[in-house]
Amino acid sequence: MTAQPESLQLLIPLVITFVAPFLIWVFRRNENQREAVSFVAAALAFIGMLSFVPGVLAGEVKTLTMFTLLPGIHVKLCADGLTMIFGLIATFLWFWVTSYNIGYMRSLDEHAQTRYYFCFAVAIFGAVGVAMSANVFTLYLFYEVISVFTYPLVAHHQDDEAFSGARKYFVYLMGTSKLFLLPAMVLTYVLCGTLDFNLNDVVHGMFPAHVVAENPVMVTITYVLYIAGLAKAALMPFHNWLPSAMVAPTPVSALLHAVAVVKAGVFSVSRVVLSGFGVDVMDSLFLGIPTAYLAAFTIVAASLIAMTKDDLKARLAYSTVSQLSYIIIGVTMLTPLAVKGGLVHIAHHAFSKITLFMAAGAIYVATHNKKISLMGGYGWKMPWTFGAFAIASLSMIGVPPVCGFVSKWYMVNGAVEINRVILLCALLASTILNVAYFVPITIQAFFGKPSSEGSLDDVREAPKTMVIPLCLTAAISVFLGLYPETFFQFINVFGGY
Repeated sequence: MTAQPESLQLLIPLVITFVAPFLIWVFRRNENQREAVSFVAAALAFIGMLSFVPGVLAGEVKTLTMFTLLPGIHVKLCADGLTMIFGLIATFLWFWVTSYNIGYMRSLDEHAQTRYYFCFAVAIFGAVGVAMSANVFTLYLFYEVISVFTYPLVAHHQDDEAFSGARKYFVYLMGTSKLFLLPAMVLTYVLCGTLDFNLNDVVHGMFPAHVVAENPVMVTITYVLYIAGLAKAALMPFHNWLPSAMVAPTPVSALLHAVAVVKAGVFSVSRVVLSGFGVDVMDSLFLGIPTAYLAAFTIVAASLIAMTKDDLKARLAYSTVSQLSYIIIGVTMLTPLAVKGGLVHIAHHAFSKITLFMAAGAIYVATHNKKISLMGGYGWKMPWTFGAFAIASLSMIGVPPVCGFVSKWYMVNGAVEINRVILLCALLASTILNVAYFVPITIQAFFGKPSSEGSLDDVREAPKTMVIPLCLTAAISVFLGLYPETFFQFINVFGGY
């Protein structure tokens, strides 16, 4: 792993995603031009991220200090293996969610579409910034950008339910970041004299050995503050904002659950654990396993709650709470196998979960129904949508050859390697619970009796602009299961792996 001279190339995806929202506003009077901006910007940003790939795979870590506020406090960008995982999926999925957005927003004749697309684009800008953050300060800035500009998306419908859900969303995310994440950043600066991550070594991290030896309690407190402050990761008890945010339009739910918000949370936890504290500090202060136990509890508890939900989006929301903790449990087990499983699940979960949410939105556009119990017979009328939903469900369960199996396989082997029976049981139990709340949806759609509340005569597939993206992401979920090295190659060059 080699540090390279500062590279202006790092500005490319960030500048593109920064300019895009303003162009959306400029072209607000022409909906085709307005939405074309998102397509073009997403494609260019994705190409910009791809341009880093050869260097990253060769072991380079590109950095760029944009400006310095105080000694050791910079706005600084980077591109390493972990950056590639989040940055590539955020920009790639933005393109396809834009197509889905068009079908959803126009079919339902939604209001305030320019505001919607503007905030959506800013949220992607924040996600790209989080992915490319080379230190805690930069990560904090972009993390807050995501929180602020997704609030209008959650409150989009502007009714009492929307404002209530958005208020809870905002209070949880901004409250925890101010109460916990900001003090954690201050303590890190006091203890280390810098906020820069150690991008070259996940074993030793950024905390000097003498600081850990002299101030183990303060380092531990700092870590706890980070975990509490990064509420976008939805660890219990800081998870309740996520189900409440389901009042948002379904494409926003897809953004929240697969592309930007929750991925920013688990990405930030992964970055702080590995590039911040490092495996040695996590192990010596016994910080990893307690966090993994909290994640294991979240996995099982959220799965049990998901089983009780008849509203499709609510069930998927609690599934997301559960699935995010797979990433955290993998990273905090601290073994190479488990960490690789956790990090690759950032990408694998993104493609599978966005498929599920886009399918839920397609079902709503086609039928105006959200209740699973009323979906009897829908499968035969909407075979592409429910076929893609079934494939993504298999990924959540962990059935080969879909990509979720790969993630779970590595994490299960990691739990066996360190002989943590409770973690192993939680992972296996969650698989059974996933079967219990995902399989009945597909069975109901294809083999359930049609509801007496409505006729199937008018049920048909949603617009192609919605169905094609969700079929594509389902296909990619299978592709990543067959060719997991697609993202493993970035993990293998990350921080000394």
